[in-house]
Amino acid sequence: MARTIVSIINGRPAGGPGAGTVDSPNPSRLTDVVAEVTLADAATFAAACAAAKQAQPLWADIPAPVRGRTVAAIGRIVEANKEALARLVTRELGKPYPEALGEVQEIIDTCDFFLGEGRRLYGQTVPSEMPDKQLFTFRVPVGTAAVVTAGNFPVAVPSWYVIPALVTGNTVVWKPAEYAAASAMALFELIQAAGLPGGVLNIVFADGPATFGGLEQALQAGTLDKIGFTGSTAVGARIGELAGRHLQSPCLELGGKNPMVVTPDADLELAVEGALFSGFGTAGQRCTSLGTVIIHESVHDEFLAQFAAAVSAAAVGDPAQDVLYGPMLDQKFADRFEEYLGWIQPHHKILGSSAVGRITGASPRAGFVGDPGAGLFYHPTIADGVQPDDDLFRQETFGPIVGVTTYTSFADAVTLANAPGYGLSASIYTSNPREVFGFRRGISAGMVSVNNSTSGAEAHLPFGGNGKSGNGSRQSGLWVLDQFTRWQSMNWDYSGRLQKAQMDVAEITADLGFRLDG
Repeated sequence: MARTIVSIINGRPAGGPGAGTVDSPNPSRLTDVVAEVTLADAATFAAACAAAKQAQPLWADIPAPVRGRTVAAIGRIVEANKEALARLVTRELGKPYPEALGEVQEIIDTCDFFLGEGRRLYGQTVPSEMPDKQLFTFRVPVGTAAVVTAGNFPVAVPSWYVIPALVTGNTVVWKPAEYAAASAMALFELIQAAGLPGGVLNIVFADGPATFGGLEQALQAGTLDKIGFTGSTAVGARIGELAGRHLQSPCLELGGKNPMVVTPDADLELAVEGALFSGFGTAGQRCTSLGTVIIHESVHDEFLAQFAAAVSAAAVGDPAQDVLYGPMLDQKFADRFEEYLGWIQPHHKILGSSAVGRITGASPRAGFVGDPGAGLFYHPTIADGVQPDDDLFRQETFGPIVGVTTYTSFADAVTLANAPGYGLSASIYTSNPREVFGFRRGISAGMVSVNNSTSGAEAHLPFGGNGKSGNGSRQSGLWVLDQFTRWQSMNWDYSGRLQKAQMDVAEITADLGFRLDG
């Protein structure tokens, strides 16, 4: 039975006629409509920002340790509902249930990390260059944040923004993906159960143009102080431009074309396992999904044979069963993936499945789990022989396809890894420490894995990329605090007279010409 979902602003359902409705279907069984979503227009989005702006001072006045206890309560509430939320994510997004459980665990881990930050939002006491004067620094909340998230990680990634924003005293307007509306609303309700006052967290469902228009209106009205965005590089560039016009720096977590370098002395079995998980887990629909395997020519054939065998044997299908991956997240991603498959060229050797494209009765995959005709299921595809000027090498391909190319010298491998211009995640498989640190120095990625896949974030490490993958902002761990707080300095002169910095400073005279005899 489909749930009817509307935006919640200041603790109440949004009024007005809305901007139409969309369905959120189960991508593994398209006849199962999970939610019917009423979309908001730009004015409603802007109204949510205004409500959050009004609520922010009172929320910031609540002592930070108390806000930390609220975050602790959110973690415990999510933990008590872990299985139910994971089942909903599997139903609405087609994510295999073990992955969905892991995603919900990431919310819990994020809360466990940040619950203590309410007592650790440290500033510093700094010595002054003048007597009877003291200097201080403080972290202060940015204000009101608009958080726009994708649906491939419908509950974990939002928590990366929402939890640290709340604990640092900000209010939030969250705009989830429409195709993840039921999962998003479930998380919103779990967070609200921790006792947040009205207006502190608001959820708005809107399409892209309405969201962009709402952001623009809120920025012009002065009711929005920070934008956090997870999504495509193209949209991130537009949001960055919009924020820049208002002298704001957004938090942008964008796409990736993540390389995996495999050296001659690598453990090939381990590398194949990593390539399988990062290339085809979540049907290749992660920002950290493996884009291209860059393998030394001496071990190319052996690796490719093992990789192709592993992909061919992998279980694909019903995400409620034991499978490597399930369907595409939504019809729009299936349509886009069809475009990416059009980038396959005659010089590419295709492996990994019995066909390319959508899995159907007419185009079956051996060992498919479930009914392929029920959902948006696609064959896994390995494209060997990709070249630096190929679209398959240069562009992000959001779906179950992995390119393979070769290198001769280590310097060539690093050059190839950086060539697409993204900089999110990169991996190297080697037993040579010199290559480990040479790769780390040379790679443009914000995250580097050694003998591990390109996918796999932990809640206490910085997450984010450079180049086409982001603007250098970071999520998770202590580093995200810089996104939701600003440093404020204060000087307190209790000398009773005006002391001028750099002028009224005592000096001790040194004999700089002094030398030892002999």
